[in-house]
Amino acid sequence: MAEIQISVEISAPIDKVWDIVSNLDNEPEFWKGTKEVKNLSKNGDTITREITIAFRDQKCMQEVKIQPKEKIEITFTKGIIDGIKIITLTTKDEKTVLKAKWDIKLTGMMGMFTGVIKKHIENGTVQALQKIKEQAER
Repeated sequence: MAEIQISVEISAPIDKVWDIVSNLDNEPEFWKGTKEVKNLSKNGDTITREITIAFRDQKCMQEVKIQPKEKIEITFTKGIIDGIKIITLTTKDEKTVLKAKWDIKLTGMMGMFTGVIKKHIENGTVQALQKIKEQAER
């Protein structure tokens, strides 16, 4: 499994940061590895969706659980990626701390490339959190 943990402090209230990260339809705007999002169903705070990732335009199924203003937990349920991505928000002084944690691997024969993909996901996560920070601090 590839574990990645990245965090950033944002000089903006948690409500403003939450409004950005919880708009799941806009995920491709911030996360360059996500090309397209298609929400299939919603049951309370749980969304089932299909995403198209940049790696070979592969489609992955996800279950997204939302805990308002605290956490978004994304479980990859089908496709080339197996594992979880968790976005958390906390406050520190008058800032918001935004964290992204990945615990994933590539499935099947692609598993041998997990290490290579880890670096791409890590770089993409740093860029995504920075873009979110820039938008929230405007």
